[in-house]
Amino acid sequence: MTLDEVISEFDRGLRSMTGVSRMSRPIPESTIPGADAQSSLMAQESELTDKERAHSAGLMRVNHVGEVCAQALYQAQKLATNSPELKASFEQAAREEEDHLAWTSTRLKDLESRPSLLNPVWYAGALAIGFVAGRFGDRASLGFMAETERQVEQHLDGHMKTLPANDHASRAIVEQMRQDESAHAAAAIGAGASEVPFPVRALMRVASKVMTRTAYYL
Repeated sequence: MTLDEVISEFDRGLRSMTGVSRMSRPIPESTIPGADAQSSLMAQESELTDKERAHSAGLMRVNHVGEVCAQALYQAQKLATNSPELKASFEQAAREEEDHLAWTSTRLKDLESRPSLLNPVWYAGALAIGFVAGRFGDRASLGFMAETERQVEQHLDGHMKTLPANDHASRAIVEQMRQDESAHAAAAIGAGASEVPFPVRALMRVASKVMTRTAYYL
């Protein structure tokens, strides 16, 4: 890895943990018919009760943590492989996940909330896990990517069921994220991902539950 690449990866990691992320796509919007974008957003926000706003903020904080972890995982897997094709694939997925990171960060600000206080911890843990997965070989690394995206997609399905029905802004973001995660899983499978053993899948689910329950509040 060249010095420029090291600096670039360090910059991405720092931005991921501090919430200063760049987006290549605009934030998904769900507008109220007959209203312009700004008045639509204001109307949606005014409809949320304090309890609904707090719940939406908790869920979006969890999603933001998930995107912090995604940046770390893809960084580590990109570093672990020698395949130029896989490096490019992980880089493309990371750029799309960086959009998610920026979207959820913006939404947290709109809800007058904050990212997780433990983001450096989540990032470091995911970086280590991603590197270990990558060292088991490219097919195993792709399998880990596919399983991670499948579990994230299921997790987002659950959020769509519990987000306030009138929180259209959060729901639009989560829906686009869900579509992207599904595409990432399909791409990994198409690239030759191996099946992740059941004990590993189960451990991933347990770790995910610990992270989500903690990040909802912290």
